[in-house]
Amino acid sequence: MKKMLLALLFGTLGVSSAMAGDAASLEILGFSNDGKVFAFEEYGVQDGSGFPYANRFYIDTATDKFLPGSPVRVRLDDESATTDKARAQAAEQGAKIADDAMLDRGFTAAANAITELSADPHQFVFLPRPVFPPIDDQAAIRLEEIDFPAAQNCLGAEKLKGFQLLKLDPNKLGASKVLVNDKSLPESRGCPIGYRLGAVQTYYPKDGAAVFAVLIAVERVGFEGPDHRWIAVTGKL
Repeated sequence: MKKMLLALLFGTLGVSSAMAGDAASLEILGFSNDGKVFAFEEYGVQDGSGFPYANRFYIDTATDKFLPGSPVRVRLDDESATTDKARAQAAEQGAKIADDAMLDRGFTAAANAITELSADPHQFVFLPRPVFPPIDDQAAIRLEEIDFPAAQNCLGAEKLKGFQLLKLDPNKLGASKVLVNDKSLPESRGCPIGYRLGAVQTYYPKDGAAVFAVLIAVERVGFEGPDHRWIAVTGKL
């Protein structure tokens, strides 16, 4: 009887792991020395196909727009290939946009893994840099999800999600600045069904204003289960 229960248990675990969606790993590449460029990478193994991929994103922090040539997307259509190989190819292509050696990670002012269950996935309150006693005011970011009708190609999704991202002033009740307010869903997000704040990266260049990047995990309909991919919103602190 015990052997049968164990077989059922491990059989169930095997099915659930085999049918899992893929969650892209996040790598912060950093800011250019003048703070005008922010770059990050996501990589992993695609669910369903088993193909490794690596995507790099280079963003103009003043306009929150991609630089020419970005995003860099690499997928190796070979199950025996490795993510390291995909990442190396993406890095080679990305070097034409910005050299990794010239990027500075800055400071991770707030962070939550997508597996974190105890923290608020939609709000960060943080100090912009590790100076104590603090010389900076607190900052806050809040993400609010917006409902959109389900698209015909998004099987299994009753509704899709966009978002509004707000930069709050903790010292002034109700004061906020809208960073993003989705009026429609870009095709690049696939079929998004949820969002959560992943990290806030800040950078203080020697000359010029301090800048930030908010990393957001996008949960979307995948082939074998929900997938997670990353987007970023940038601006001045």
